[in-house]
Amino acid sequence: MSIKIFLLISFFILNLHAGERIISLSPSITEIIYGLGAGDELVATSSYSLYPKAAQKLPIIGGYTNPNIEKILSHHPTLVVGQTFNAQTLEKLGYFHIKTLKLKLKIIKDIENSILLLGQTISKTKQANKLITDITNSINKIKKSKKPHSVLIVYGLHEDLRSGIYIAGSDIFFDDIIKLTGNTNAYKDDAVSQPVLGYENIIALNPEQIIILHSHATEPNVNVQKALAAWYALPTAAARNKKISIVDEDYLHIPSQRVALTIKRLSREMLDD
Repeated sequence: MSIKIFLLISFFILNLHAGERIISLSPSITEIIYGLGAGDELVATSSYSLYPKAAQKLPIIGGYTNPNIEKILSHHPTLVVGQTFNAQTLEKLGYFHIKTLKLKLKIIKDIENSILLLGQTISKTKQANKLITDITNSINKIKKSKKPHSVLIVYGLHEDLRSGIYIAGSDIFFDDIIKLTGNTNAYKDDAVSQPVLGYENIIALNPEQIIILHSHATEPNVNVQKALAAWYALPTAAARNKKISIVDEDYLHIPSQRVALTIKRLSREMLDD
């Protein structure tokens, strides 16, 4: 047997028994893969994949809304995992006979189902069930509000409220959490999961509680006191009742297994004083 043939056979055997070469197209998927204990099989990920810290050392294949096909192919992946908004990218990768997986990560049930599907795909079902159990436990520990009220969840803290204000609408895990606490979402339209409103719309909604999701890591230059004062200047029930608060946690926007932490944190914020 020639050395060349021997090397080819050896290469084939090694690849046969090697783990996956996974590329994640979003920070959420990156977190789930690490949560499943398969971080060592990740070869690249999208920008803003900051958790856990090991993810920050991985090569970047582009933003999670505009991944670079050439960069993806350069890492010779055996599996590329994206979200529903990555449908076109995943379809293009299919032309190269690369295995892909599309996950839906909107409401809590989506997140649980996607964790299980990904776990089954990469032979981590036991780990997936453990992550889902953690989410279920956090839901079971939620205390209902004694005085149900309307809650508005706002993305980002800004000193000037004249520009668009992003909020949590329906068909998203924040809406789930509001309902699990026995409260109602101040935004009633079922058609949009992340609408953009003007401050006049906020006044019209008249929420009884406003929770602002702020990240000092991504919004380091915001004057928190000035921004909070702008919110209290709006004539809403939340302002009158002193029920406007800022929550600063790095996991809040990420629909991964860490939604268990988000459930605990936000449900605590919605409890009656």
